[in-house]
Order: sequence, then C-alpha cells, then structure tokens
Amino acid sequence: MAARWHVHQRRKGIAQEPYINHLLEVASLVTEATGGSDPNLVIAALLHDAVEDQEVPLEIIVREFGKQVADIVMEVTDDKNLPKEERKRKQIEAAPKKSKDAKLIKLADKTSNLRTIASSPAAGWSVKRRLEYIAWAKNVVAGLRGARALRCCRVGFVVALRRCCDDVVYRVADQAHTGFRRDRQNHLGCAGAESAGD
Repeated sequence: MAARWHVHQRRKGIAQEPYINHLLEVASLVTEATGGSDPNLVIAALLHDAVEDQEVPLEIIVREFGKQVADIVMEVTDDKNLPKEERKRKQIEAAPKKSKDAKLIKLADKTSNLRTIASSPAAGWSVKRRLEYIAWAKNVVAGLRGARALRCCRVGFVVALRRCCDDVVYRVADQAHTGFRRDRQNHLGCAGAESAGD
C-alpha cells in the first residue's frame, strides 16, 4: 500500500531514489529498535508520510489498518498549510510531548534523512543548508527521549549524524582544496603569460 501511494515520489538526493526506500528504512529502524514486537508501529512507520506527502485520507488508513495505526500516523504528520519555518519550529516544540511510538518514528525518520544527506544530498543543497538541517534535526531529536527502544534507535541517529557531519566537513575541505588549486593554476598561468610577454 505504501509503495502504491508513493509510487511517483522520489527522494530529493542526487540519486533520486524511490521514496519507498526511505519508508522501508524508517520501518526497519523501528523494527530493530523494538525487536519487531509491535507490528502496528512498523506499519505506521511505513505510512508515516502518507497523509503529509500524498494526502491519503485518514479514513482510508483507519479502514485498512485500524485506528491505532492512523493515530500514530497523524501524530507524526506536519500541517502542510503552515509555512515551512513554522512547521520546523513546531517539530522542535512538540517533540517532548509526543507518545513513545511517535517519538520512535520521528527519530528513525531523522536518522534516515541524515543518512541520505551524507550519501546523496540534494543537488541544490549547499554546505550551509546541510549544516542548518543537521542543527535542526539535533534540536528535534533532543526532545525525543524516553523508553529503551528510543535509546537503541538514538545510537543509529548518532552514527548517522557523525557520518553526515564528517561528509560535510570533507566536502568543505575538498571544495577549499579545489579552489586553492584553481587559484594556484590561474596564478601560474598568469605568471607564465607575463613571462612570455617579457
């Protein structure tokens, strides 16, 4: 069902992966953190963007998967009618008040997003924008504390965060090095031209 609803959606990264890959990764992280003990939570993880991104009516989720799954999906759904910055602010403010199930999906979602930023950042995302996302994600995750499953999933987030930060730092250094080489080549080229003119 999730694959059908998101069939035309792609990740923002350069690789343009099918969006279902993200949903499967979030569901996998939730499964690992809970030992697969809560099938409804795993289903909610698979469907966590169905309402927000694909405008799937909530009553369909209730009919197909039950009220518990629908309630979790709605708890992790942003209101797209709000401006983006306000939605991001509300995520930070609401994080500590979420149920443990919603917290776990949010944490898995942010972990998956950081992994994607490290491996396949969006073509238009500058280093500055990636660093801003990392800082925001850390602020959201700071409020996602609670049960043992959350602590297990948080380990994955920390690993993804470190990898993402390392990747951004590497790219900054690489860009600086490339710029230095270009400037040096230009300088040598100018010097050679001046010598030839002499």
